[in-house]
Amino acid sequence: MTYLEQTDPEIAALIQHEQARQDDSVRLIPSENYVSHAVLEATGSILTNKYSEGYPSKRYYEGQEFIDPIESLARERAKRLFVAEHANVQPYSGSPANLAAYYAMVEPGAKIMGMSLPHGGHLTHGWRVNFSARFYQSVQYTVDPVTQRIDYDQVRELARKEQPRLIFSGATAYPREFDFKAFAEIAREVGARFIADIAHIAGLIVAGVHQSPIPYADVVTTTTHKSLRGPRGAMILCKAEHAEAIDRAVFPALQGGPHNHTTAAIAVALQEAATPAFQEYGRQIVRNAKALAKALLAHDFTLITGGTDNHLILIDMTKKGVTGKQASRALARAGIETNANTIPYDPRRPFDPSGVRIGTPAVTSRGMKEPEMQRIAAWMDQVVSEVTNETLHARIREEVRGFCQTFPCPGIRI
Repeated sequence: MTYLEQTDPEIAALIQHEQARQDDSVRLIPSENYVSHAVLEATGSILTNKYSEGYPSKRYYEGQEFIDPIESLARERAKRLFVAEHANVQPYSGSPANLAAYYAMVEPGAKIMGMSLPHGGHLTHGWRVNFSARFYQSVQYTVDPVTQRIDYDQVRELARKEQPRLIFSGATAYPREFDFKAFAEIAREVGARFIADIAHIAGLIVAGVHQSPIPYADVVTTTTHKSLRGPRGAMILCKAEHAEAIDRAVFPALQGGPHNHTTAAIAVALQEAATPAFQEYGRQIVRNAKALAKALLAHDFTLITGGTDNHLILIDMTKKGVTGKQASRALARAGIETNANTIPYDPRRPFDPSGVRIGTPAVTSRGMKEPEMQRIAAWMDQVVSEVTNETLHARIREEVRGFCQTFPCPGIRI
């Protein structure tokens, strides 16, 4: 970072400190990952200099002879990888992608249905503090209080009663596989559109360890980071019949010019995701998550739904005698990065909930496998069992730092 160090040494130093932190920590937040050097280079390229309102061959500015092929490559790679009829790679992030899906599929004020946030859903699926509940009539489905899983009969019953015009599937804290076929059948029964948000599981779908919603959903939205291991951006995939509505919703309805440097980085990430190495990576994410869940259960942790089918584990810390915030902060002091999270039917407030959310995409990117999951679970048990023992946390922090040095980070160390 020679030029940055000369121009703004304060920012350069902070970036270097963050790089060291990412390198020295066991990063278990399921929405985070490490991107490759190639993705970083595309993201930091001179493409950030260019405005490109519109779509390939239909721009409002001149000088698009190299930008158009970049966006076209990203679109074609997305369609090929997910077997989709149409792809829009311009949304700035997952929330704007979902907003565009609403805009394209239903009128303002229409009734929508999504998974309740405290039960694992996402803000943009109709939670009360979000635009999706302010501009639409929102009804929310929940998980079963005993199994802590989606009860598709309950979803069907709610849909029949409420008659929504749009049904969302997808979540930020649901450790089980989604039955997209069941969602599509429920939507058809009540005459609703079905949108699948696969932001967390896109990489698992590519790897074949989670079913794809493409055959069932009218529209599929996803971020391009998380398990897909690309830059911070988003895509919308849809059937050809919805292509014009989706494109008009993204531009000109909701956005201006796309971020061309991000589009190029998405194209690079999609190229990487089409390789056998990525397929194995996705499979290892799930193997690691299952191994970590099994090890945590052996240490007497309480897991929501009792385990995981995907990349994510949600832990109820109540039995351990600590809150989610206490646990996540103690783990951070020990070099293990997690986030406090609500659990279904949580009696505690969202900012200090009962749960901790963890996942395996980032540690899998570093090459960690099942044996390493055993060690991470043991550290977590030590920390949570002595949540106020900062001397212990400091000792484990040094152990974690040494442990991480044997697993190079993509994009940081070769």
